[in-house]
Formats: sequence, structure tokens, C-alpha cells
Amino acid sequence: MDVADLLTSAGINISVCVVAFSLYSVLRKQPSNACVYFTRRYISETIRHDDPFSLHRFVPSAGWIMQAWRATDEEILEAGGIDAVVFMRIVVLSIRIFIIAAVICVFLVLPVNYYGKDMEHRNFRFESIDVFTIGNVEEGSKWLWAHCLALYIITCAVCVLLYLEYKSITKMRLAYITGSHPNPSHFTVLVRGIPWSQDHSYSKSVESFFSTYYPDTYVDHQMIYRPSTVHKLKKDAKKMYRILRPVETEYVRGDKPCYLCGGTAHTFKLLQNGEDSIRSQTSIDELHPTQIEKECPAAFVFFKNRYAAVVAAQVLQSSNPMLWVTQLAPEPHDVYWSNLGIPYKQVWVRKIVVLLIALAFVFVFLFPVTLVQGLTQPQVLIHWFPQIKEVLKLKFLNRLVTGYLPSVILILFLYTVPPIMMLLSRIEGNVSRSDRKRSACIKILYFTIWNVFFVNVLSGSFINQMSIFSQIKELPMMLAKQVPTQATFFTTYVLSSGWASLAFELLQLFALICNILRRFILRSKKEPTNIALTFPHHTEIPRLLLFGLLGFTLSILAPIILPFLLVYFFLAFLVYRNQILHVYVTKYESAGQFWPIVHNATIFSLVLTQVIAVAVLAMKKSPMASGCTIPLIIISLLFNEYCRKRFSQVFKRNPAQVLIEMDRRDEQWGKEEGIYNRLRSEYCQLAYISRDLTISKDFSVAGPNRQSRTDHNSPQGADENSLKQATELELRQ
Repeated sequence: MDVADLLTSAGINISVCVVAFSLYSVLRKQPSNACVYFTRRYISETIRHDDPFSLHRFVPSAGWIMQAWRATDEEILEAGGIDAVVFMRIVVLSIRIFIIAAVICVFLVLPVNYYGKDMEHRNFRFESIDVFTIGNVEEGSKWLWAHCLALYIITCAVCVLLYLEYKSITKMRLAYITGSHPNPSHFTVLVRGIPWSQDHSYSKSVESFFSTYYPDTYVDHQMIYRPSTVHKLKKDAKKMYRILRPVETEYVRGDKPCYLCGGTAHTFKLLQNGEDSIRSQTSIDELHPTQIEKECPAAFVFFKNRYAAVVAAQVLQSSNPMLWVTQLAPEPHDVYWSNLGIPYKQVWVRKIVVLLIALAFVFVFLFPVTLVQGLTQPQVLIHWFPQIKEVLKLKFLNRLVTGYLPSVILILFLYTVPPIMMLLSRIEGNVSRSDRKRSACIKILYFTIWNVFFVNVLSGSFINQMSIFSQIKELPMMLAKQVPTQATFFTTYVLSSGWASLAFELLQLFALICNILRRFILRSKKEPTNIALTFPHHTEIPRLLLFGLLGFTLSILAPIILPFLLVYFFLAFLVYRNQILHVYVTKYESAGQFWPIVHNATIFSLVLTQVIAVAVLAMKKSPMASGCTIPLIIISLLFNEYCRKRFSQVFKRNPAQVLIEMDRRDEQWGKEEGIYNRLRSEYCQLAYISRDLTISKDFSVAGPNRQSRTDHNSPQGADENSLKQATELELRQ
């Protein structure tokens, strides 16, 4: 591929981005698309629009870009929580790293590569991309020290920036824990593997066990029931709601008994002319005989203070590690209820099965990747399809087929990966939605790094790719030979998978098409429900980290990729900020749990770059420069170990010192009784079903008169304000 081919691919993607951004600026102004592009406001308050015939609604504008640029970290925190702030920190970190890399490599390494051999250069447009790679430098050249120097500067910059970010995000996480209102998950332990007894139910076993071994701190417990039972109740509730919907209703504020769980639920819909209640005096004991068959060997156990819950969650409860297994409970909104009923003895089997399925999927995916690599080579393409030989003689079509089409086909195949990995993470048995998303994130990251980077670099037949495992010692030299030759493919991949994907992310094509079908084809007048989407960390973080890997490995080998990569990160900064502020809704919070994945992946990319650099410099017969690069590998690994010891433990468990201080503060302020009263109702399975019905009801009944559901004068609103103030103070520091 020459420079003209690369510019053709860049031109196509620039056109796609310009058209998509212009179309978005028009579509977002249409009142009918408010549920697509302003989802956060749409589900919480009335959105007022100007005259629908106003001309400015059909004129593209860049106002959304300025709004996204001016948004502060405090506004991002308020809109998306800690996880959104951490994600934007990842983007900003990437921008900082690759600005340094671009300045060093474009002005130092790129001229060395271009003039590395005594040769007559052609017109710039028709120059091969290979002349900009390290392959164009003569063997034994003293200019190879420039590559070693650039790698030292990049390594130092990455380590300093990673340390500062890790330290800042750790402080932010601690500020979130200490500044938040009392979180039920801090007082709750999830217990699984409860042994079966013929004499009494699981509930009695839990009460007997924790009353015996934790008599001073045990408060109560909440059993988990079979998902089929809860789903049947949910189905019956929806059927009754459809029957009673036309009847004049009265909204009853406050909590009503939840007869299945013994806790409370929120905002039920009662008929005015019906009975005052449906056996409101019925207690949990009266329903107990029928509940015994519905119970699962799992329960939420509540403790008097945070420290007692942490101790109970971390110690081994029984001499049999498969019984009475404890862990800190996820937040109520984060609980993945359908997986709580999975017997604990099945979990490790499920993990092994999921691992085998994931490995099989990785190997199956080698076939489309091999097909894509064949498209990048015209001679292979002509061998497969002799009839297109005449077509490829046209320069533009040749550039389109061999330069742009392969990366587009690979992207289309990769779109099948996230749903499959999310399904596998669900089968694994994760008990929280954030754990499921984090597990899927790790799987997708490994999958993309292997299939997009390693398989494309070590291209060839399926049998040749499998022979890599028998030649693992030669892997660094194989990478050193092949990575520079794949610079053109990876550059076009950044253009098509990076730039274009951001344009489609902005347009929200799936939601937009569904909205058009509902409004203009089906002519439905009902307000849309279930439109609130959470931010797709499991797909966007692996994409950022993959581009970071490509940027690191090619920074000194083929620096021509760096300007295109920087444009991607700048566009990502604007697009993701806009989406967090207006589209995605925060349903649960992991308090920055994705950051350790980012840190470890960045260190891996850095070390891989250094290993490839050692092999490349050795191949170029520059043993001194190659030897001087080896200490960088040791320094990077030691730095990673220091960060693991210094920061990573805070993301795995909460510090006892912080929890004890919070317990003493609650005791001084007299908050204990209020916390105890909330625990059972917060972890009631049916409470979330009634909450879903309430949201649907508010859409259909309130219609355009929806008002904000956040009361800043309530105690909960005050606690949320104190949380925001504490975290915002940490952001400013």
C-alpha cells in the first residue's frame, strides 16, 4: 500500500464522520427523537421544544461539540457517576500518552525511518508505507539509537502518568465510599452453599448459624427464592396491571408489605373502590410452609456495622470450603437475581465450561481473520477469485478492495463478539451486573488482542497459525519481522473501526431505527419504555485498550499511525462525553473497578512493545541498542508490581480503618436504626419488579407531564449531595 491508498481510506472515513456528525446535529433537534438522544432527561422530566417548523432544527450545527468540550468532571460525575469519570480519565490518559509519543516519534523516529537508506524517493503520494517503517533503516545503522531513546522517553512518560492516574482514582474511590450515604451493601453479606437439612428450612439454618457464631453483630437475613417463582409473580402482576389500567387509580406513597420476601416494596397501584388491602395483616410466618419449597441455598445476611460484615465476608466460615461461602453483597440495583439461585457447587464447573467455549470461539474466529488477511494481498485475492483480475486494475477499486474493505469486514465479524461474551459471562454465574460486565470486558479484551493483533501479525493459514504454540521461543523474532509489515492494515483499522464506530455510536442507529418504526410505521402513541441504556464499558474499554496496544507497538516501528490514533482519541473525548451527559443512564456503580483492567492492559502493551523492540534492534544488528532496551522491561514489571501492592488492594476490599470510622460516625449521628429498617426492603426481589411497573405506569399515565423524580430536600437527596461534594473535592485535588 502506498500513501495514496492510505489517504483514500482516510478520505472515506472522514466523509463518513462528517456526514454522521452533521446528521446527528439535525436529528437531535427533532422532538420525536428526544427518547433516543436525550434519554436521561426524557425518563426524568419534561422536554420542551421550540416550534416544530423552526428552520434552525434542520440546519447542522456544532453546538453539541462545544457543550461536550466545556463539560466539567463534576458534571460528568453527576450524570454518570464514578465509572463515567474513570472512563473519561482513560481517554484523557490515552491522549496525553500519545501526544508525547507522536511528538517524539514523528519528529525524531519518522525522519530516521524515511531516510534510513540511500535511495531515490518518489513522489510523496506514491511512496510505499514501508519507507516510513523501521524496515527502511539499514542494518547496523547508528541512527537506531533514536528508536531506543524514543522508547525510553515513552516508557518514563507512561509510568509517571499511570502512577498519577492510579493514585487519583484510588482517592476518588475512597472518597466515594466515605462520602456516600449509608450503603446497604456495606452491611450485607451474600451467603451461598447453605447446607440442606431435613429438620428445618434454609431460612432457619441461616438464622441458627449466624445467631450462634455472630451473636453480637447479626441482625437479620433475607432468603433468595427461585427465579421461576419470582418470574411467575412478575407475569401475574403485569397481567393484573393491564386489566386494571383503564380504571381510575390512586397512587399510594410509602412502602407496602412484600409477602413473598417479608420486606417492603414501593408504590403499588390500588383501586379506589376495592378492598382497603389484600390481607394486609398477613405475616411471613403464615406463608412459610409454601415458601420452604421456593427457597434457594443462598441468602443476604445483615449485620449491625460495616466492619462486622467485612469480617464475615472474608473469613472461612466452615471446614468445608464449599459450604457457607460468603462475600460482600453487591449494591441492590447491581444484583443479578437470576444467578443467585445457581448452586455454588456448579459455579466452578460453569467457569471451566465457559473457558473452553471461549477458547473454541477464539480458534473458530481464525478463519474470518485469515480471509481478511487474504483480501489485503492482491495476488492472493486474484488466486481465489480470478474473475476480478480486470477490476483490480482500476487504481481506485484496487485501493478500496485491498486497503479499506478488509478492515470493514473484520469489524462486521467483531460485532458478533460482545453479545456472545456477555452470554458466556452470564452463564459463568456472576451475582452482580457489574461483575458480569467486567468479566465480559476481560474476555472481549483478550479476544480482540489475540485476533486483531497477534493473528493478523502472524498471518497465514490456520495450520501455520497453530504452529506458533510449538515455536513460542521464536515468537519475539516473528513479531519483530511481521509487525512493521502490518502497519498499513492497522492504520486503516484505526480509521474504520475507530473513527467510523464513533460516528455510529453518536447516531445510536439501533435506537433511532426502532423509534422511527414505532412512531411512523406502527403509528404507536404509547410512550416508549425500557429505553434506559447503561454505558457499554465492556465494549468501549477493550476498543480503547486495543488502539493503545497498536499505538505502543507501532510507535517506534511505524509512527505514521500516531496522528490517526490521536484524532480517534480526540473524537472519542467529545463523543463519549456527549453520550454520558445525555444518553446513558447510571443504574449501578462499581466505583472504578474497571481501572485495574486498564492499568494491567497498558503495562502489557508497554512490555510487549519493549520485547518487540529488543528483537527488532537485534535483527538490525545493533546489539548495544538492543541490550539497552532490556532494562526497560525490568523497570516496567517492577513498576507494575509496586502499583499492585500500593493501590490494587483498595479495589478488591474496603479498608477496615475507613469502615470503622464510618461506623463510629453513624453511631454518633444516630443513623443505625434507620439503616436497619432499610436493609430487608432494599434486598427484596419483588421490590424491583414493582419499581419496573411503576416506571412503566409513570410513562403511560403521566405522559408529557413527567416531572423530575429526585427530591433534593429529602434525606436521600441530601446524602447524594454530600457524596457529590466529597467526590468533586477529590476531583479538584
